[in-house]
Amino acid sequence: MAGQGIERREILRAMALAAAASQFPGFRRWVFAHDHANVAGEVAALTTGPYVPQFFGAGEYAMVGRLAELIIPGDGSPGAREAGVSEFIDFMVASDPGVQFRFRYGLTWLDAHAQRVDGRPFLDLAEDRQTETLKRLAYTDRFREGDEEGREFFMLVRRYTVMGFYSSRVGLEALDDPGLKFYSESPGCPHPDDPEHRNLPPAKS
Repeated sequence: MAGQGIERREILRAMALAAAASQFPGFRRWVFAHDHANVAGEVAALTTGPYVPQFFGAGEYAMVGRLAELIIPGDGSPGAREAGVSEFIDFMVASDPGVQFRFRYGLTWLDAHAQRVDGRPFLDLAEDRQTETLKRLAYTDRFREGDEEGREFFMLVRRYTVMGFYSSRVGLEALDDPGLKFYSESPGCPHPDDPEHRNLPPAKS
């Protein structure tokens, strides 16, 4: 369900907050930027305690985690849960008063919607019913009149889920990001016979 694009400025803003978050004790999924390699070539990661939610209550935090997992499931490879996306979303929302009401109201709306349609809170629904509920908010051809607020919330939580996933170590590994690789020495020019690149063919458009 994570197929919608994200504006560049939102990605840059997310990365800036993630960089700040890496300094926060307990935000363990984003401290990889401070890993160091020892002389044996092993990576010594910073050790932190478990993350403590800064904004959401326990029930809300569990619901955010479940939504993220449904949006980017771990189908044979690490997904949102393994990436710790719920930590990212909580930290982002705690750091941005401008979205706090939207998240809190959206979670309340989704729970009330599940109660109205299925007679129980969203987290108590079977997985197929949870997925069906989100599909009705995600896809235009399945959208129902009266669910506009739920659709807006789903778009919001999906956007933050994608940002969180692809700014985590798990997400960057999924992209094979070269920034995660350790080089014992800077790689040299790949064209030793033409270091000034005077005779290279023009770049393809």
